[in-house]
Amino acid sequence: MKILVNIDVPQLGPAIDFYRAALGLELTRVIDGDVAELTGASSVLYLLQKPQRQYARHWTPVHIDFVVDDLERAAKRAVAAGARQESKCVEWMASRCITFCDPFGHGFCLIEFTGETYSDLA
Repeated sequence: MKILVNIDVPQLGPAIDFYRAALGLELTRVIDGDVAELTGASSVLYLLQKPQRQYARHWTPVHIDFVVDDLERAAKRAVAAGARQESKCVEWMASRCITFCDPFGHGFCLIEFTGETYSDLA
């Protein structure tokens, strides 16, 4: 199974710039002028240029967790690109996590794991 991540944004250009600078993703292509395909993570990320959508049933707000090797370095990079840090570092089940908001109001987390994923043995 493959997972595709879609994020609604008001303007494509600034969103592409943010996700490239904050997370090091690569712009693969722009589709029909209003969809940007970004790669470089375990899932393909699509930025969808949309006017403000009414979130009902199918279209719901979500947040994405980006797993990083060095939380402090990744946090500095995200903030320098325009992210707003919303929490201090929280440690839980062999992970360290900081929550952020991108310039378009979408929440996301940067997470560093001690192992491959969350662990009951922490």
